[in-house]
Amino acid sequence: MALSGKAMHRWYLIHKWTSLICTIFMLMLCLTGLPLIFHEEINQLTRAPEITDLSGRASTGAADLDAMALIAKAEKPGWQLMFLTWDKDSPLINAVLGPTMKAGEGDVHFVPFDRRSGEQLNAPPPNEGVMYFLLDLHASLLMGLPGALFLGLMGVIFTLSVISGVVVYAPLMRRLPFATVRQTMSRRIKWLDLHNMIGMVTLAWVSVVSITGIVLTLVTPITAIWQQEQIASLKLTYGDAAQSDPADPVSPGQVLERVLTAVPDAELYFMSMPGSPYATPHHYAMGMRGNTPLTEHMVKIALVEAATGKLISIKDTPWYISAINLSIPLHFGDYGGLPLKILWAILNIAAIIVLGSGLYLWIVRRNKTREKRLQSLQAQLTTENPS
Repeated sequence: MALSGKAMHRWYLIHKWTSLICTIFMLMLCLTGLPLIFHEEINQLTRAPEITDLSGRASTGAADLDAMALIAKAEKPGWQLMFLTWDKDSPLINAVLGPTMKAGEGDVHFVPFDRRSGEQLNAPPPNEGVMYFLLDLHASLLMGLPGALFLGLMGVIFTLSVISGVVVYAPLMRRLPFATVRQTMSRRIKWLDLHNMIGMVTLAWVSVVSITGIVLTLVTPITAIWQQEQIASLKLTYGDAAQSDPADPVSPGQVLERVLTAVPDAELYFMSMPGSPYATPHHYAMGMRGNTPLTEHMVKIALVEAATGKLISIKDTPWYISAINLSIPLHFGDYGGLPLKILWAILNIAAIIVLGSGLYLWIVRRNKTREKRLQSLQAQLTTENPS
């Protein structure tokens, strides 16, 4: 059904103002997102050879894991071990310590180990360096949760801009062949055609990246909801006894041994200590991921009772946590290896052209309108004062 001229004008205004509000931020996200698409390859090039060599890769034994925990704690006396994380791209285990179990990401200290030998390494911590800076800028404007939520709002506005752009461009598509760039027209018309054509070609990709980006800005509140639900569920199951901290918890090595006994071929992801953000005060939480490109972002959580070392359950994460885990590779093109990443990069550059051309078209139109107003005012003054 064709829209009336009035309705079309409203959609044009929606497209114009939503685009103006979010364009600068979207350009920043595209520019910072481009190197982040190749973060694994960049890390491979910038890390020391012994850190990137995957030969001899094997799961760390229980005794080795306990030794790593002791070495890490000795490096920061008084600090608490919050997590142990397994790097999927190299034979690294990172011990993550914080001044308290609720320490934020910017306050933690990383101690890296070679998981084949248990040797402590001098690898740069994952929360430092240019790539981490770009990721922090891309994810939150360096402002933590407020910045992430603001970018989420910009993502919603951008999505509305894309929808309104399709509505505005649809009538033009019916009058011209698809992907037409009118070479005989003015420079502004050529850029308008290019803007519309590239926008339509990248529509599906832009929609996927925008939606997954909005989801990722909600990681912190969504994770908090999951933590509360998990703790509430365990309290309901185990009663008041589960609310007290274990006086003498089993060691991380014993937890790993129990989990590997139940799932011998587990691809380990992380171990969250009792009282840390991803566990409960009375349980270890151990993450395991799939071993294929499609399933490596689907995480199962093993819960181990800290007081006894008993394996309570191995279960899938809730759908909303799975949505976050699946959004990360979709957002950065991290599903099909290097060819898909190159495609993502090409589409990212195309999106930069769309955003830049949209800004150019607005500036040109604004200058043209200003010139017409000045000419009209000058003509009016000439008429009033013919001498």
